[in-house]
Amino acid sequence: MTYESERRQVVDLCLQLSHRGFFAGTGGNIMLRIDAELVAVTPSATDYLTMQPQDVCVLRLADLSPVAGDRTPSVETGLHAQVLTRRPDVVCSIHTHQPVASALALIGRPLAVPQALHGLLGAQVPVVGYAPSGSGWLARKLARTLRPDLNAYLMRNHGILCCGRGVREAMSAVSALEQIAREQLLNGIRARAIANPPGREGLTQLAQSLLSEQSV
Repeated sequence: MTYESERRQVVDLCLQLSHRGFFAGTGGNIMLRIDAELVAVTPSATDYLTMQPQDVCVLRLADLSPVAGDRTPSVETGLHAQVLTRRPDVVCSIHTHQPVASALALIGRPLAVPQALHGLLGAQVPVVGYAPSGSGWLARKLARTLRPDLNAYLMRNHGILCCGRGVREAMSAVSALEQIAREQLLNGIRARAIANPPGREGLTQLAQSLLSEQSV
């Protein structure tokens, strides 16, 4: 079996995330559950605009051994595997460096989630402490933070991870996280502008820039 449908779905998701500005170049990765034993994951260092279904790697979740595909799996394969192993309800896990949420990941503060989005994201978005990209250390730190009722995580200095019980839910979580991150950042900029009159003009321009990007 070549798992053509699932591998093509991974490519399509990468293109969607690229067009939304959440993936860029080779930054970001996805793992998709195929069945109880197998997963599909993006290949390492492959431009999403040129990626083909045959580039997508199919692995056994239990030990990440290869089943199909000749490419090297994403360096964050172990990170996603922690999610799909510890959360058997999760079908799709997405790691991005999307601009606004990733900026808040640098600040390192958990995000409160509006009540209307608790079912999608959870009551808050916690912060996973820093560890080097692609390391088992980072995967273990995420594993200690994972909860069955939380579907979005800020990774300190390393973007975000969202997951869902279906592909649509995971993609919606990515978009919703960017929206609430933008709102929190705007609120912080506005509060600082009020408290700092000499810098108010520059801060107001920054807020307007964020609002303009949102409307594009």
